[in-house]
Amino acid sequence: MEMAGSTLTATYTRPKSVGHNFLPSISTMTASYKSHAPPHALTQSLSLPWRPSTYYKVAQVNPTLGKYQRSFPSTLDKIPPLSASNRTALFTRYTPDDWFKSNVTNYRTSESWRNSAERLRADTARLVQDKDQLTFRTQQETSKNLGERVSDITFWKSEIQHEIENQIAETNALLEVKKRLERALSETEGPLQTAQECLYHRERRAGIDLVHDDVERNLLKEVDVIKSCQERMRRHIDKSVQQLSNNRAAQHELERDHSDKYSALRIDSRCHVLRNTSDGIAYHRGVEKVDATVSVPETWAKFSDDNLLRSQSERAASAKLRDDIENLLNITSNEMWTQFNNVNVSFTNRIAETADAKNKLQMHLAKTLQEMFSTEQTIAHIKRAIAEKDSPMRVAQTRLDERTRRPNVELCRDPSQLRLAGEVMTIDDTINILKSRLREAEDTLQGLVHTKASLEHDLSVKANSLFIDQEKCMGMRKTFPSTPRLVGYS
Repeated sequence: MEMAGSTLTATYTRPKSVGHNFLPSISTMTASYKSHAPPHALTQSLSLPWRPSTYYKVAQVNPTLGKYQRSFPSTLDKIPPLSASNRTALFTRYTPDDWFKSNVTNYRTSESWRNSAERLRADTARLVQDKDQLTFRTQQETSKNLGERVSDITFWKSEIQHEIENQIAETNALLEVKKRLERALSETEGPLQTAQECLYHRERRAGIDLVHDDVERNLLKEVDVIKSCQERMRRHIDKSVQQLSNNRAAQHELERDHSDKYSALRIDSRCHVLRNTSDGIAYHRGVEKVDATVSVPETWAKFSDDNLLRSQSERAASAKLRDDIENLLNITSNEMWTQFNNVNVSFTNRIAETADAKNKLQMHLAKTLQEMFSTEQTIAHIKRAIAEKDSPMRVAQTRLDERTRRPNVELCRDPSQLRLAGEVMTIDDTINILKSRLREAEDTLQGLVHTKASLEHDLSVKANSLFIDQEKCMGMRKTFPSTPRLVGYS
């Protein structure tokens, strides 16, 4: 049943349908509307809730079915309109039963609301008392939680402050070691330049003295040792730069966390001392619905703990790097000093060998000059011997020529003839042998001349090598950075 005062047009303005919701048949509707009203009287009544013309106008919107569409006009167009008396009878609004039921409903509603109001007053008194106690307890618990929160923030703030101080001290220590390492690296440039200049000067050696000797091997090794030391120093400088960056990043995170905790501690401390009678309290509508939090207590504590762990890890890595740099400085200093001494020993030995070779060359040059003088005398003696064989050869050949003029049978191959022929051949062989020996002596003299030139050239080479090794190279290698300077102390 509907509430009193509502419009009941849906119940009493339309007849009940019988059995189905379909439209009545055309024939039935035509028979039921045999009215004497004019055909268009009902269609012009627009204030009625039920308009038959509209009803049938909507009903006749049924689509025609293709080939089954009737070709004759529909009977719906011939429905007559209702008369005014019929409309009044059909459209009555309420019934007496509705009127009595509405009154009973009002009585019951009033009684129900009075009972509800009594219960509400009693429940409200209890509710107010309970909520007062709940509000007091809630405020006490909130104040307690704020006090605990202030204690937690104070604890973490002190831990972070202590770690910041340790981190600053470690960063300063690493920065000092880095400066020492940079000074030590700059000190290695002098020995490296000296070794490279020694190699450059020794490239000016001439001839056979351009030998890959122990001095050159040790010089090359010294260059490699110094460059290796420099490379390790540069790597550790890069590591220290990266470690300093990590230390500062960790310190920055700690300082930012410390600043946030300082602000949070100031805010929570002010919140903790707020009371109902405090100044500055006001309404902030809807603030409880705004959830701007980004963490929970677990993640909040873990954030600070992670910052502390990161800082401690970076401090441990920084301390290890400082120890590595100290060891590197000592190791590189010892390596460079050892190789410097090895090069100097090699130079000393090589200078001694070169001086000895030079002395021997001078001795051999003197002997060669003496031998050249003797060979020249021998050549002159051979030439005289060959010249002395001309006269005997002419005598023998003249005798043979004269004997060819003997007449007839006197041309006898007698022992004299045979002896003269043998004498000519003997003298000729002697001359040939002497000439051959002369050529050998001259070749020997030429070889001695070449040897002399070679010895003189080798002597100049040895003198040049001695000058390079003894004067230029060893002159530069008289000084070397001290151990304190090689480990970075000024």
